[in-house]
Parts: sequence; structure tokens; C-alpha cells
Amino acid sequence: MKNFYIAFSFVIASSSITAQNAATKKADKLYSRYEYVSAAEEYLKLVDNGKSDNYVYKRLADTYFNMFNTVEAARWYAKATEVPQDSETYYRYAQMLKSNGKYEEANKQMQKFASLAPNDLRAKSFKENPNYVPKLLDKQKKFDVKSLDISSDKADFGAVLYDNQLYFTSARNGSRKEYGWNKEPFLDIYKADYNIDGTITNASTVSELNSKYHDGPVSISNDGTTVYFSSDSFKEAAFEKDKKNNLKLSRNNLFVSTKDNGKWGKIISLPFNSKEYSTSNPSLSRDGKTLYFSSDMPGSAGGVDIWKVAVNTDGTYGKPENLGNKVNTEGNESFPFIADDNNTLYFASSGKPGLGGLDVFQIDLGKGTEAVNLGKPVNTEKDDFGFTFNKAKNLGFFASNRNGNDDIFGATPVCGAEVFTVVTNAKTGAILANASVSIVDEKRNVIATKTSNERGEVAFDVECEKSYSIQASKDGFESNTFGVAKSKGGQTKVDAALQPIEAIVTETEIILNPIFFEYNKSNITQEGAFELDKLVQVMKSNDKLVILAKSHTDNRGSDAYNLSLSDRRAKSTVQYVISKGIAKNRISGKGMGEIEPKVDCKEACTEEQHAQNRRSEFLIVK
Repeated sequence: MKNFYIAFSFVIASSSITAQNAATKKADKLYSRYEYVSAAEEYLKLVDNGKSDNYVYKRLADTYFNMFNTVEAARWYAKATEVPQDSETYYRYAQMLKSNGKYEEANKQMQKFASLAPNDLRAKSFKENPNYVPKLLDKQKKFDVKSLDISSDKADFGAVLYDNQLYFTSARNGSRKEYGWNKEPFLDIYKADYNIDGTITNASTVSELNSKYHDGPVSISNDGTTVYFSSDSFKEAAFEKDKKNNLKLSRNNLFVSTKDNGKWGKIISLPFNSKEYSTSNPSLSRDGKTLYFSSDMPGSAGGVDIWKVAVNTDGTYGKPENLGNKVNTEGNESFPFIADDNNTLYFASSGKPGLGGLDVFQIDLGKGTEAVNLGKPVNTEKDDFGFTFNKAKNLGFFASNRNGNDDIFGATPVCGAEVFTVVTNAKTGAILANASVSIVDEKRNVIATKTSNERGEVAFDVECEKSYSIQASKDGFESNTFGVAKSKGGQTKVDAALQPIEAIVTETEIILNPIFFEYNKSNITQEGAFELDKLVQVMKSNDKLVILAKSHTDNRGSDAYNLSLSDRRAKSTVQYVISKGIAKNRISGKGMGEIEPKVDCKEACTEEQHAQNRRSEFLIVK
């Protein structure tokens, strides 16, 4: 049903029309009436009776596209594109393939689209980043999503929460006349109670605003006294006559009403409505000064664009302004929602790089940055749209047909924080660019690794209320770990000051701090790695050095076991050094077990003496 608020018009039809040809006459008539369910049935009869051709395949594909039946649309676009088509057909085919998760096949169709329409913003965006899907799938989750019981077996969308009232648009009213597009009732505006426990109950129609045509979605002023909403221009007896097809064509229009004695009063059509184009999906800024909406009015980049208009204190309106190419494309952009800060705009787009169908995007209009795809789980391969957010309750709503029907979902923000790290020289304070910096969780799992920029900076997005640590390393410096305290949000700054490596080098050996191993284990620990990095640096500074790494144990345990354990530790040490870029012919390892104690204390060793005997030595062979 969201297609009604992207499409340009609604229809009331009367009698027959002239068909494309005798065979397709009935199907074409239904298609021209926007009665897509019935039209598809008639086109399929032609296919079954062997009377189909490329025209029928294309009409079938477009019919299913308009109903967002992605599987059938892709099937018939595949047939239609067996002969050359216009660029938009390849674009639609690509969108349907994406909506079925067939990204490689979608890319092939996008390449055909881009070759036919190289100046199209969608084509340019694709050519700049053709393999964007894996990046979208890897994005950090911004919201936890759940379906809501308020949804029905009919289309439900446009949910927006004001105080404790949830307004939404629905086709659930079974007593209403069916609309031919998809055989569902006309849309009505509903409201329901949003309860303290998060349940939503008592859904009922807003009778003062609803008509016998499509109504909704709505946007309500901050003081709750003014409502803007979409409806048909039939409400104002404004329509175009299609004499050829004997049709009356209605448009989406915007209307406003103010409260009178607790009820919505007189309904007024906005002055920039027109029977030449649509206006719909209103969103009023919290300061009441700007109304955002979607429209295909002249000046639009593509099908439907997002516009804004000034709302003056005297009740008049400014001139509508297109939001430009940071928001709009040659595709469709609709369902705007302006957040409480009056700068953050959420909107749905079929033209920007997404996962399939409509995707929800976010843009900061104040900063003029690029629009950002919200990623999964808000967006999917299907249509995801109509995102709104209530700051007071820290809760969002949106609609999606991911389950086969337009349903309403709740979206709770995942609390996010930023760890901002600056890497410096601990002795001089100088900035260290090109340092390797990792963010590590409580279980010592490396979540991500980045390289510091020319200002020594690295930033990581992390979850709130979790402990992390930063690991930083750079050639010539001792690697180190820096704790990061739990955060409730915002930015945490970490100064990662690294000590320059100053290893002690004698004529016979390189002296490091003890290389610690976990009890009864031979894997390199984090602390051990920091010390071995010093050895690596010395060997990189003098490429003629050849080293023998000798590993010793204390005298606890059997001779054979200690020899085996020390040999494994020596080999682990050698492998670590080689992994850092040192040639394997420059370092070897040998396990000595307990045969060369540093302190010959035999059976009466203290813990300190055991520790001195449990050591690694790095002898200079050459």
C-alpha cells in the first residue's frame, strides 16, 4: 500500500477504453485503471493461451513491480529483457533481483542500466561503488527491531507517536470499498493508546479526518493542536479527466486541520496542492516552522522527491523547495520524517544504494553531509519505509513488507559510544601516524583494527555499558594496551602513548624482559608479544643479526615434559618473530627444558628462583 504514496495518482474509472490490441484489450483496461491484481490475471491468461509477446511480458513485470511481488516481477523482467529495453526497465529488474537477495545478478542489470543512462545519479552512484552491499551488511547495528501486535492482515504503515497516542494508516476497515490496485480497502487514519508497558491497544479510526477515499499518514504539531495529513484530491472535487480512457484521475494532496473543542475542525487544502502533481507524506518540524513532504511537482529529480516549505506564523506558506541531490535521485524518495532536533531527516529511497526495494536513510540537513543507509535490521531486501522517532520515549517506528504484508515494527536504538584514540610518542609527545590500533572486548576478542591517520587519530564505534581495551603498536615502539571504561554513550578519549623501543643489546645477546607464557601453555601472550616486538625492531634495524631463541623451564615436572614444553615455546617464539616480517633463516629456536638453570637451587628453589629459571634468552649467533 505504500506504493499509493509514491505513485502519482489515484483513479475512479467508468467505462471501457481503447486497448493496445485486440488480444490485450481487457488486460490493458484493467492496467490503466491501476487494478493490478485483475490485470495480472488477464495477462497470464494470454501467456497460458500462447498469445503473449514482449509487450505482455513487460506489462506483467510492471504489474508485479507495482504490487511489489518481487519474485514474479523478476521472472517477467527476465523474459522482457530478452530483447533490448529502456534503461528504467533494467533498473527495475535490478531492484527486484536485489529484493530477492540476488545481488550479483542485480549488479549485471545495473551495469546495463548505467551504460544506457550514464548521467543518471543512480548510475553514477553505482559505478562509484558497485560492491556496496557487503559494506551495508557489515554496518554496525543501530537499532533492535521487533514486529508489533498492532499490525493487521491488511496494510499498516505511517506510525508516529505523539505523547501516548500512536497514529497510523491502515486498510483494515473491512466495511470499506476495495481499491482495485491490490484488492484491499481504502486507507484510513487510526490512533491507538501507547501504554506504559509498551503495549498498543484500543485502535480506532479518526473519524473527523477520514473520508471515503484514501487518508493518511499524519503529522501533528508539537502542541497537539494542528494536524497535517495526506488524502485524495477527490476530497476537494479536484481531478483530471482522461477522456481517452474515460477516467477520473485523482492526486495525493495535503490537508491541515486544527483542534476545535477537543476535535479536529475544518479541513483545509494546502495552497500548493495541484491536480497536476501529487503532494503527500507530511512531516512538521518540532518548532513548527517547516513542513517536509513528498511530491512529483515540477523541479523533481525523478519520480517522487522530498520537498520542504516554510510555515509562516500568520498561517501562510512559503514556496516549496526541493531538498536537492543529497536526498533526491531519479528514483523515488518519500516518507520524510524530521526529528526533534529539526536537522535529522529520515526518509525512504529506491534510488540510493540499498539492500532492495525502499530503504530507510538518515541525513543531517544542518551539516550537509551525505545520506546514510540505516542498514540491517531496519532495512532488508524488501520495502522498508516510513521511519519515525519519538525522542522522549527513545523509540522508533517504521513499516516493512518483509513478512509479505506492510506491517508496523518498533525500533529501539542500540546504545552506541565512540572510543576516540590518539597515538603519541610517550617520551616526546609527538603524534604517531600509521600506528596499528585495535579495539578489544572483555573476552580479549579483537573487534576491529585500524591505522592512525596523520593526526594519530583512530575512532571506533562500540556498545554502551561494556568494557573494552585499546591495543596500539608501531615499529620502533613498545606495543601496549590501554583500558577503556564502560560508557553510557558519547565519546571516550584514550591517549595511547607508546614508549620507544630501547632494547639492551650486548655482544652476545639481546636482553628483554621475561617472555611470559600461561601455565602449561606455549601460545604467545599479549605481554609476551609486546617484548618480542622489541626483538623484531632490533632485527629490522640490523639486517645481519641472526638469533637463537632458547627457552628454559624451572625444575618442576619431569625432564621429558619440561623439554617438550620449552621446545614448543621456543617454536612459538620463532613463529611470532617470522610473522612480523623477519626472514626465517635469521632466527631459530631451541627448548632447553631445565638443564641450564640460571639459579642452581635444585630441590629448594623459592618462587622467585623458579621464575628466574623460567626464562627465554636471545643469543646473537651472527
